[in-house]
Formats: sequence, structure tokens, C-alpha cells
Amino acid sequence: MENYVHKVQYYETDRMGITHHSNYIRWMEEARVEFLNKRDCGYSEVEKMGFVSPVLGIECNYKKTTTFEDEVEIEIKLAEYNSVKMVYEYTMKNKATGDLVFTGKSSHCFLNKEGRPVNLKKVVPEMDERLYKVIGE
Repeated sequence: MENYVHKVQYYETDRMGITHHSNYIRWMEEARVEFLNKRDCGYSEVEKMGFVSPVLGIECNYKKTTTFEDEVEIEIKLAEYNSVKMVYEYTMKNKATGDLVFTGKSSHCFLNKEGRPVNLKKVVPEMDERLYKVIGE
């Protein structure tokens, strides 16, 4: 499990002064990129190997609003992984109040340059092993 903090920017708010719902998905990505980089499994490394890891699905549950300058603490964990597909879970809280503001999931896979699914265990076993170690941290 990993925590990442994002400070809400003015441009991320809407006319009502609250964070626009689309930004939470961006923050999921910010946290995921940081999470993977710290484990030597980052997108840059994956892309250098000739693979990509697209988003297959997103699940979002908005609990409370956030506003400009709120600090949002994002807890991320790799919940599922099977060498081809992975699912991350996210919990976001207002850092100052501890209020739960969002829960969500994102699912991803690995594809080669031709857009076909890749089994990391078969083509990059060392990265596959690193990801298996991360499950449920």
C-alpha cells in the first residue's frame, strides 16, 4: 500500500467551487505512476520493453467534495494481478479532516506493439515477479 498526496488546484474546480469529478481519475493515474516508479515497474520501463498498459476500466465512488487547496491523500494498492491483467484500488481522504472523499478501482493489461495481450511471466519474468510481490502491500 502506498500513500500519495495531491493538492487541489484552482483549475480543477468547477463553477460551484468543488473539484470536478473527472480530476479524481487523473489523480488515480498520478498515484499509480508514482506507485509503480517506486517499485521499478514504471510505465517508462514497460514502454522501453515494447509494451503498453492501457486502462480497461474505471470504477468511481464519490463520497464527499473537495475544494481548492485541499490536500487529498490517496492510498493505492495493487489488489489483483495475474501476469496479464491487474486491478488497483484507491481510497482518497481529505488530509486535514480525514474525511473519506472517494473510493475507486482501475483495471489494466499489458499489450505488445501489435495490440495483443502480453503475459509478463513469459516475456519479462523479473518484472512479473516484482509485481506479484506488490500485491496487497
